[in-house]
Parts: sequence; structure tokens; C-alpha cells
Amino acid sequence: MSVPMAPVVSFGEVLLRLSPPNTERLFQSPSLRTWWGGAEANVAAGLANLGTAAQHVTQLPEGPIGDAAVRALRAEGVDTRHVLRRGTRMGLYFLESGADVRPLRVVYDREHSAFSQLEPADFDWTSILRGARWLHLCGISPALGRGPLQCVHDALDAAAAHGIPVSLDLNYRPALWGARDPRPIMQPLAARASLLIANPGAISAMLGLTTPGTAPEEPAALQLTADALQRDYGCARVAITQREVLSASAHGWQAHLFDAATNTMHYGGRYQVQLVDRVGGGDAFVAGLLHQLLADAPLDYAVRFATAAGALKLTIPGDINRVRVADVEQALASAT
Repeated sequence: MSVPMAPVVSFGEVLLRLSPPNTERLFQSPSLRTWWGGAEANVAAGLANLGTAAQHVTQLPEGPIGDAAVRALRAEGVDTRHVLRRGTRMGLYFLESGADVRPLRVVYDREHSAFSQLEPADFDWTSILRGARWLHLCGISPALGRGPLQCVHDALDAAAAHGIPVSLDLNYRPALWGARDPRPIMQPLAARASLLIANPGAISAMLGLTTPGTAPEEPAALQLTADALQRDYGCARVAITQREVLSASAHGWQAHLFDAATNTMHYGGRYQVQLVDRVGGGDAFVAGLLHQLLADAPLDYAVRFATAAGALKLTIPGDINRVRVADVEQALASAT
């Protein structure tokens, strides 16, 4: 029996997150709550919840923890047929949510994880991408070692050979890069993306392009940034997300989408959100945007839908956005 193909294929590490209950400090009490996540896996799960078929490609350790990760992806409706099982170690991260004036704190424990030790030759990207309409990658995988970086390039080669559009979310994580300069690695990758997604800080850190002007959050400055990204990297579209940290408990959230073909910047609106969980807002935005782009929605609506999806995620515990299309449409209706 043939297996239905997933329109969107994502690639990246799946992580196990450990968080203290409520707003406690790490190890204030003996309890830690577990959540599954990882930027690209969050996008795949968000797409599946919106009704767009998605497949996630990764390497997970053998044993019960890897088994649980696979079950978690499948429970969200994500296709896992190209998940490899090698190695012994699951990547972890510890997250302390913060509150009011106490900021969020993240501690990674992912060195020598199964994903970081993967062998690129084990992934047949021509087979993986057969029938796909989109490939999604992010800037975290290239920071995790030579194997993951080579896999990103191999996936890009296969996507280019088959005319498959690629989205690249820069997703800058300073702790993963350490003293390394990400620009020599990320600039060639950005040049191969159809859709580039980032916030202004990531654009500066990973591509060396600073949003100009004294008010870089203004649409005119963002337009200049998007123009420069399109000129330097040739991407057809640029999505710029902006998170205003009012406190650890409240964020402003907005996004813009630039379309090079029409030289138009589309605005997604602004939400002020009382946080339940700040993790995954950008991934939810990406899922919402890809869901609408694959449906050929007008770009103005696509970015408004994606921005609302990202705002909704900030109200949901865990890393994954568990909303349906009707939930996002209701949020849009309430915002107008």
C-alpha cells in the first residue's frame, strides 16, 4: 500500500525539555515537567494540527526515550517514516520560565546527542523529498556539528534538483555557537532559501545585516532590511518577526512579510500577550505561514494568519502549537 506524501518536510533535532512547575526556579523543588520540542519539529507538529501533512526527518537514540519521542511526533500527526534510530543520547534542555522582572533561563544539555552524531550518508534526500512541496530548515542544525550541517546542504541540493521551495528560519541561539562566527556558515545557506524568516537580531548576528535607522522596528526600516536581504541573497520572500519583551510575563508580538515580486511589505498585526509559555511562538508563526502559502492564500492574509497563530502559541504550555484553523480564524476575528 502506498504511503501518502507529506507536502512539508522538516529536518532538525528533537529535544526533551525539562521545566520546573509554574514559575519556580530550576530545582527549587524535586519536580520537573517534560515536554517534547525542537524548532523544526515544532513547525511540523504545528502544520499537522492545522491540517497540512508534514514529515519530520531526524535521528533519535535507540531505547525508550527515543521511542517516546517518536510516539510524541506521531501523536501530533507528524509523519516519522524517515526518522533514523542511532546512538544513545537524547538532546535535553532545561527551561525556567521566569516571571515579571525575572527573565526566562535556558540551559542546554545536548552535546554528543544522537542527532549531533548523525552520518549524512544515512539520509537519502531524493527519496525523502519525493512528492514534497516544501522543505523547512533552520539555523540551529548547522550549529550542532559537521554531520547536521552537511545534511542541511544535502537536503538543499535535493530540493534544488526537484524545484522544491525552501524556508530557512535563522533561529539564532548564542549558546550553541559559542565563540564561533555563524556568518560564514549561514550566509551561503541563506542564499539558497526561497523564504527567509528571522527577527532583526538574528539577521544581524547570523548574516551581518543591521536594520538601519534610529527606530529599527518601524516598517520603513524593516522594508530596507528586507530589500537588502533580497538583493544579497535572492530570496523571493522575507518574513520578519518582532517580539517586544515587556516583562517575562507579557510580550508584544508582530510580524511582516516582504514579497520581492511586488516589492510589497505585508503587516500581520500586533498582539500583546500575557504569557503562558514563550517557547515556540516563532515556530507557530512559520507553521501558520507555510500552511497558508501552500494554500495559495493572499499574502496579506497569510501573514495575518501566521502572526495570530504565533500569538496563540504564547498562551499554550509546551513547545508545540496545538491550535486548529478555526482557533486562528477566531483570534483574527477578535483582533479586527
